Parts: sequence; C-alpha cells; structure tokens
Amino acid sequence: MKTKRKALLLSLCAVLLVVASVMGTMAYLTSSDTVTNTFTVGNVQITLDEAKVNPDGTLVPNAERVKANSYKLLPGRTYIKDPTVTVKAGSESSYIKMTVTFSKAAELDAIFAPTGGANLTSIFNGYDSTNWIAKGSTTAANTRTYEFWYKETVAAPKADVVLDALFDSITVPGSITKEQLATIEGLTITVNAYAIQADGFANADAAWKA
Repeated sequence: MKTKRKALLLSLCAVLLVVASVMGTMAYLTSSDTVTNTFTVGNVQITLDEAKVNPDGTLVPNAERVKANSYKLLPGRTYIKDPTVTVKAGSESSYIKMTVTFSKAAELDAIFAPTGGANLTSIFNGYDSTNWIAKGSTTAANTRTYEFWYKETVAAPKADVVLDALFDSITVPGSITKEQLATIEGLTITVNAYAIQADGFANADAAWKA
C-alpha cells in the first residue's frame, strides 16, 4: 500500500515538475509603437503704412512708406493719403478690416452737416469700394469711426501680399472757410488695420463678432 502511494506521489510530482518547467518558459506576446505629435504655432501678421508726403500733401519722391504724416489744411487742396495693408508671408488665412477715425466729430458736423452725422468719408478720393466693403460708422467721445472689411479671405501667402489701398487721397472742400478751419485745428485722421485667422469661423461676421 505504501509502495503504491509512494509511486502515485512520485508521478504527481513529476507532472507538476513538467508543468512548472513549461510555464517557466512561456511569455506574453507583445508589441509596441509610438506616435509623436509636434505642434507649431501659426500666426497672422500684417503691416499698415502710407506714402510719405509733404505738409502740402504732395508726394516725397523715392521715400520709404511711413506710419504717419502731418498736413497743413487749406480749402480746396488734395492731399495724398493711401493707407495700405500688407499681409506678411507665412500668415494663416485671414480676414482683414480697417477703421478710419476722425477726431473733432462735432466740429466737423457743424461744418458739413449742422444737424449731425456728416458723412466724413466724402473727403476720400479713390475709395476702393470693390475690394473694401463699408460696414457703417460709430460716434463716441467726439470721434467718428468708419469700418471697412476686405472683400474676401486672404489665403495663407508664401510671399507678402499687398492689398489695394483703402483710398488714395483726401480733399478739403473748397467751400470751407478760414473760420471753420480754425475750429478743426489739430484734427487727426487715424487709420487702423486688423487681421484675424479665418480657420475656425464660418465667415467674417462670425470672426469679428468673436
């Protein structure tokens, strides 16, 4: 009896040994891989400038374009002023707009529209209505600001893209008097340009509202 038990025990040990040996040589089948995402930062970059002119509004020959000019106003005189936006190479697709702000709005109204709300853009010459869409005006703190949107999305450029000038000159009406001119001494016309990415917006309206 003891002999049979001993034989059975030895057999079980042998089986366990074989199982242990087999399990000891097994390993999970595995594989791995990696995806690395690198993010670069996009940008939208524009510049705004205008031709350099003399105080009488005449062009300074061969001069670099500038950020500001000073004018000596005289009735009936035309002054070169051509605010121009350049979308820089490497910018993302973008929407562009410009604003033109007149100071001394009340004094200008008194000259051109005594009941108020004079259309001051009437002094613009060569306004490019084909490419720049007028979007209305706002008056605040004795200033009046006119807003213009570029007609379409400016695609991401590989080289600088110079947009059409908003207008090319301004004219002081010949009917204005010396006394009226005195009331607008120090008048400023400030032009600003803005750009916003087109990606992520259904249209320009949605972009500028955001």
